[in-house]
Amino acid sequence: MADVAKKPGQAKKSKALESINSRLALVMKSGKFTIGHRQALRSLRKGVAKLIIIANNAPPLRKTEIEYYAMLSKTGVHQYNGSNRDLGTACGKYFRVCTLSIEDPGDSDIIRTAPIDSESK
Repeated sequence: MADVAKKPGQAKKSKALESINSRLALVMKSGKFTIGHRQALRSLRKGVAKLIIIANNAPPLRKTEIEYYAMLSKTGVHQYNGSNRDLGTACGKYFRVCTLSIEDPGDSDIIRTAPIDSESK
């Protein structure tokens, strides 16, 4: 009965969140990444970032700055559908993560499967 009361779009969102979380866990094990706003900007300036993930409660100015740098370096940006606490937990960390830069996905296929928001605008 409880499953019937759920909204149809809610199941799809949670399924997508599980998918990105599992791919993120694989990146943390086998790939190369940096955590943090300043580190993400550095990797964008160097041109080594393949994908940037931003939490949904990041400050708007910070989001805009990272999206601008990503546009210049032709890097994908994914708006994570969760807070910075959720993103930190998905990364396997015990602290909040607002910005995550993936430099090498390792065994994960997160770069091909993550819905990139910058292309849809």
